[in-house]
Amino acid sequence: MAVTGAVLVLFLIAHMLGNLKIFLGADSFNHYAEWLRTVGSPALPNRTVLTITEIVLVVCVVLHMWAAVSLARRAAKARPVKYAAKRKSQANGYATHTMRYGGVIIVLFVIWHLLDMTFGTVNPEGGDATPYARMIAGFQPDRWWVALFYLVAMVMVGFHLRHGLWSAFQTLGLTRRPRVRSTLQTTAVAVSAVLVIGFVSAPVCILIGVVK
Repeated sequence: MAVTGAVLVLFLIAHMLGNLKIFLGADSFNHYAEWLRTVGSPALPNRTVLTITEIVLVVCVVLHMWAAVSLARRAAKARPVKYAAKRKSQANGYATHTMRYGGVIIVLFVIWHLLDMTFGTVNPEGGDATPYARMIAGFQPDRWWVALFYLVAMVMVGFHLRHGLWSAFQTLGLTRRPRVRSTLQTTAVAVSAVLVIGFVSAPVCILIGVVK
């Protein structure tokens, strides 16, 4: 769970930084998208590194979901009788209760996102358009619901990431001292917030006409 989560977090950071190139203009964004397909060339055929990365990500997502289900079943088996009363530490807050449904929303969003931005199947510009053109067309005002879906999915990613980071800190035994625990809580929230803001900034700016 932790290893696959770490890989996915690194991907999210890299993907967010790549998305932010939209603010540098069409040439910069399209050049970045082309670089993803040609990295390693001419030593390797085009898309070799990208394909390997995609395979690793798919495997990590599947293993991450499998680990989540396995851990949930193990916990239920270890404690078949529910607690008579829940403490705050046992409830784990709002993020814990949104993990399951948030995960479903994220999976559905990833499917839509690939059809929209990668393959262009549901994008107004189609698959032959440049990545910049697909990005701009994907978040026009008449497709406000796509931007809303994106926003909801990214908020779910934020909750998921905050809970995952905090769980990792607890597993590593870093939360025993109150002062350190408070700092790590702030760190988990801050990292999640930065990623969410970074991801939603481009769709929102396109939607309101700041980026055209």
